[in-house]
Amino acid sequence: MAVCVIDEQDRPVDTDDLAALARHVLEHEQVSGGVELSLLLVDEATITQLNGQYMGKDVPTDVLAFPIDEPDESFGEVPTVLGDVVLCPEVAAQRAPALGRRPDDEIRLLTVHGILHLLGMDHAEPDDEQAMFQRTDELLASFASMRGGVA
Repeated sequence: MAVCVIDEQDRPVDTDDLAALARHVLEHEQVSGGVELSLLLVDEATITQLNGQYMGKDVPTDVLAFPIDEPDESFGEVPTVLGDVVLCPEVAAQRAPALGRRPDDEIRLLTVHGILHLLGMDHAEPDDEQAMFQRTDELLASFASMRGGVA
């Protein structure tokens, strides 16, 4: 599986950590083989523009997910492209204190959240929301455990 992290913003982010987390999520969600995923880190102006264009909301957000292929779609030798997770570390850092999290922890949570969206999870209904947030917590905990308690 290939995880590509593209950092187009100025806030310091451990992109190797995010790539490792993305691979961890895909492995634990049993996504394997020739799968590709992109994590794109952008500034507040860019995420605001994307949120307006694709979601009809002209306000900044912290994460957007753009699915391309279904996880089990395969086209012969062509890899499955799950899609893109677009993250805004600036917005995540602004929101983290009110949520009781450090900015690095918030960007990790948003990375998992975005990947789960690409894998078909959603939080439109209360039961779905509970399942998605529980799975996010489980994946973050297992990643931290794998790293010796340091996520």
